[in-house]
This record gives sequence, C-alpha cells and structure tokens, in this order.
Amino acid sequence: MLTVASDIDVLARFGRALADPIRCRILLALRQAPAYPSDLADVLEVSRTRLSNHLACLRDCGLVVTVPDGRRTRYELADERLGHALDHLLAAVVAVETDKTCPDAAAKDCC
Repeated sequence: MLTVASDIDVLARFGRALADPIRCRILLALRQAPAYPSDLADVLEVSRTRLSNHLACLRDCGLVVTVPDGRRTRYELADERLGHALDHLLAAVVAVETDKTCPDAAAKDCC
C-alpha cells in the first residue's frame, strides 16, 4: 500500500539519495531519460553490482521506479517533478570557499 510521506520524510529521503555521488549521477542520468541498469553501469563506469545497490537505495527512497520491459527492467524517476527539482537545485547558487570545509566535517562525515 502506498502512502504519502510527510514533508520532512520527503526531504530526508531526497537528502539521503543526494548524499552519494554515484546516486547523484544516476539521478542526473535518469533526469535525461529512462535507462536500463546495464546501460547506466557502462555510462557511469561502475560495476553492475555497485549500481544495483545504489538503484535499490533510490527505489527505497521512492525516487526511482522500475518499469518491466519484456525480459528487462527499465529505471526512471518516480515523478517527472523530481527532474525539475534537480534542475532547480543545480541552478541554485551555493557559496562555497573551496579551501575550507565545515568545522565539524570529520566528526559529522560531511563536506
């Protein structure tokens, strides 16, 4: 049964997905067009096993869905608005001093 997630849950899931560079690359690729796992693995230059783990995470976060296509399974964004959200995030200006990290970067495993 599908339920509607709370605003906080949605943001937390999106943040979890964006926390890994490979998952970011997958989302950006799927923003362009649906794709098959083998094609994504080749384009992103990651092993199929590693890609599969990241796709499972993105599915669990509710950001991508599988679409049966004969004997294959295609992946696409769960909602076309996710692509627009990624566009808006990419267009946002983030002021970062490249020679500095967050003060708690090591302790919080960030930046």
